[in-house]
Order: sequence, then structure tokens, then C-alpha cells
Amino acid sequence: MFPLRDDNPTLHTSLATFTIIAVNVAAWIFIQGWGFNPGLIKSICAFGLIPGELLGTLEPGTRIPLGGGYAYIVEQSGNWYSIITSMFMHAGWLHLIGNMWFLAIFGDNVEDAMGSFKFILFYLLCGIAAEAAQVLSHPSSPLPMVGASGAIGGVMGAYAVLYPRAPVHLLVFFGFFFFRIVVPAFFMLGYWFLLQFLGGFASVGSASGGVAFWAHIGGFIAGILLLRTFCSPSRVRECRAKRGRTDRLVRRYVRR
Repeated sequence: MFPLRDDNPTLHTSLATFTIIAVNVAAWIFIQGWGFNPGLIKSICAFGLIPGELLGTLEPGTRIPLGGGYAYIVEQSGNWYSIITSMFMHAGWLHLIGNMWFLAIFGDNVEDAMGSFKFILFYLLCGIAAEAAQVLSHPSSPLPMVGASGAIGGVMGAYAVLYPRAPVHLLVFFGFFFFRIVVPAFFMLGYWFLLQFLGGFASVGSASGGVAFWAHIGGFIAGILLLRTFCSPSRVRECRAKRGRTDRLVRRYVRR
């Protein structure tokens, strides 16, 4: 299932959401060289988060093959700035476009309930929590972690609580056929979280590359837990008044 859009108009300009998208795209163009090597590999090695290097569980000088004849040599100490920079690096065009698409659909409404500055801080904290979850799942992993999906998982968790009944238009693929359906946000996001949960347990202890399931899980849970702290009561009340209804879950998670 792939989300096309939601029927959930915003009440304020989504400055933070589209600034974050712009920073990711700029990083892809000017730092990652549009995804062409050697720029792509160099950027992933320089700015990606390598759990084993960051925690010191890998021997300095260890050679990590990255494919295409490229390799990374583990340094004496990990780059702590990679905790932030890795959120703005991507492994390919589809990786970047998919993440930014999800952020554009769900980020604007979450920002609507927080304000731009709080949303940026919320986004970064969700990303850090996501990385922590992934690192804990395999502390000695030699593979660089990159991508915004953990932070976006936090945005999706917050969206599921704030707007559980918002209609989401999905493109559903079934073999060679596809069709469009409309479902409540809690169904789509709950199904997404279930897939991450199943994939996470299937990948425990694995050193192979691929989807960072535990980052998605950690980000999603962090988004729910941080929501109460970062929501602006006045903005949420404004959203409630203009939408004409209040959700029980929102009342539980948002301070008055």
C-alpha cells in the first residue's frame, strides 16, 4: 500500500516540513552528487551512522566492503555528528523520494499542531530515538545507517494519534494490478507499524543491509511518547474548532 494523499487540510503554512524536505534534497544534490559514485559512497561513509564504529565495538582499521569495488575503513573513533547528518543522507533516488513523499503527506498536519520550531525539534528527537533503537538491535553492525525514515516514523506515530480517522487515499498493488482505496489513517499507519514490527523481529542480529525496521519502530513509538510535550494547546484547540470535532485519543495526549 502506498499513500497518495490525505483529506486533512492544514490551517497554517508548513514552513518546517518543506524546509526539512528542501534540506534533504539539497544534501542529495550538493553532498551526495545526485546519487552517482563516488560521491554517493563517500557521503554515506562520511555522514552515515555506523553503529560498530560509534560504539567502539569494531576494530579500527577494519575494512567494510560496500559494493562496486568500494570499501570503508573503520576509524579510531566514530563521528558523533553522524547522529544528525545520517538523517539527511539517502542511499538512492527511490529512498529519497519515498521518504520525502511520506513526510509531505503526514508532516504538515503534525506541524500544524506543534508550530514550526517545535516540529523541527520533535523531528530530530524522533530521528535520534529511531537510530538508538536500530543501534541497540545490532550494536556491532559495520553498515552505515542513512535515511530520514526513522524521524518520519515519529511523524507518522504522532499523526496516528492526532488524526486517527483522517481519510488516507492509498494505491494498492496486487500482482500486476493496482487500485485505489480510502481508509482511516489509523488503519494505514497501524498496518505499516505491524509490518515494521514483524520485519524487525525477523532481522534481529542480522548484519545484512536493507530496511532499518527497528529505526522505524523506535521512531514511531517516540513520536507517540513525545507528542504530548510538543503539541501546542492553542494550535490544537484551533484545529479542533475548525474541524468541528474532538478525538478521544487527542484529549488523552494533548495538554490543555
